[in-house]
Amino acid sequence: MALSSTVRRLDLDLSDVDRGVYTSLSLKLAQHPSESEDYLVARVLAAALEHTDGLEFTAGLGRSEEPAVWVRDLTGRLQAWIEVGTPAAARLHKASKAADSVAVYCHKEPGPWLRTLAGRTVHRAEEIALYALDRATIAGIAATLDRRNRWQLTRSDGTVYLDTSGTTFELPIRPLAWPT
Repeated sequence: MALSSTVRRLDLDLSDVDRGVYTSLSLKLAQHPSESEDYLVARVLAAALEHTDGLEFTAGLGRSEEPAVWVRDLTGRLQAWIEVGTPAAARLHKASKAADSVAVYCHKEPGPWLRTLAGRTVHRAEEIALYALDRATIAGIAATLDRRNRWQLTRSDGTVYLDTSGTTFELPIRPLAWPT
């Protein structure tokens, strides 16, 4: 018997001072059986930090050809490809050709992954936004997950402040340089 997804609900109050985005979102997320809580947290954070009209969670781990999150315009054209984790150079090459912009939020140690990208041919590599999320903070947030969640997320000066379940987390969003 195949395992089914865990449905999680998240009410998110987003105040992104850095980008001037202020909104409340009510999200219903299907957590794939092979998706860790850390990955789920990173996926939600990536969506919040890239939030714009047309942003959608994809089937993600359920469909390997899709990113964790994407943005499509009203005609269906792919505007943004947003990855979580440590995607291969070939995947980033494909993403950069398919979408106007590409962003990656790495919730693991980025050093080994960056070394795998060094010297690889990736379309518009210098335009791909790479970010590191602190593993310990992601794990702390993941430990608070429940079926119903309420987050208040504020980003200011490149740092995320997240209030959830009576706990406040401070998470710097560290930009990474494309490896040479």
